[in-house]
Amino acid sequence: QVRVVESGGGLVQAGGSLRLSCVASERTPSAYTKAWFRQAPGKEREFVAVMGPSAGSEHYADAVKGRFTVSRDKTRNKLFLEMNNLKPEDTATYYCGVARRGSTRSADYSYWGQGTQVTVSA
Repeated sequence: QVRVVESGGGLVQAGGSLRLSCVASERTPSAYTKAWFRQAPGKEREFVAVMGPSAGSEHYADAVKGRFTVSRDKTRNKLFLEMNNLKPEDTATYYCGVARRGSTRSADYSYWGQGTQVTVSA
């Protein structure tokens, strides 16, 4: 069983920065893909960023490209999301998903954390 825990959310003013962390249990195979999604109230969960097992496998949603950076630690059990120049429209609950094969579709991810709230004030 893969366990996923997100942290690092909070309240920040527009233009500010936050760094989210995702920790997957040690049993998670290193070849699994981890990704960030977000969900605002009344909206569907949407893709933010993904990092596959291979180097240079990062991919971003157009809405965050150039502002957000996804990275991981050497163990590959931790995934990070550095968020800069935050905008009010970035306000959402951010989720980390783990899948055997990476994609930008939330339906492809079998394991999820409880989410961490990010609120950006104008």
